Amino acid sequence: MPAPLPAAIALAALLPAGAALAQGAVPFGGLAQDTDAPVELTADRLTVEEGGARAIMEGSVVVGQGELRLAADRVEVDYLDGRIAKLLATGSVVLSQGEDAAEAAEADYDIERGTVILTGDVLVTQGPSAVAAERAVVDLTTGQAVMEGRVRTVLGAP
Repeated sequence: MPAPLPAAIALAALLPAGAALAQGAVPFGGLAQDTDAPVELTADRLTVEEGGARAIMEGSVVVGQGELRLAADRVEVDYLDGRIAKLLATGSVVLSQGEDAAEAAEADYDIERGTVILTGDVLVTQGPSAVAAERAVVDLTTGQAVMEGRVRTVLGAP
């Protein structure tokens, strides 16, 4: 039996060629995330590098900040001046806010800028609608996501 296709590839295979776009912007939860809110992290394992500038969390990692949730197999946490500056999540990444969710192979969250860059078979779902792309840049201050790289979409009924 063949291995299942990644969700973004399976979705792309179902979409008509006319739905493909070079680039598209979609709202992501209409959220205006408070990037100054505390960040809560949980995992099965934590390794802190010497000097405390980086921590590596592995195994069922969940990161929460306000209503925003990020889940992944592994998350590297970079600190700057005692604060979390950046998170790099890899492996089965899911970013969610309310009913909106995004899946990807990797997510790079810059907390200072309030942006999350998702790469690798990105799939964003919003209720009955879905958008697949190679890359998505989510601006948490505006709630907009810009999808790039062979963008395909399925729009659900209102």
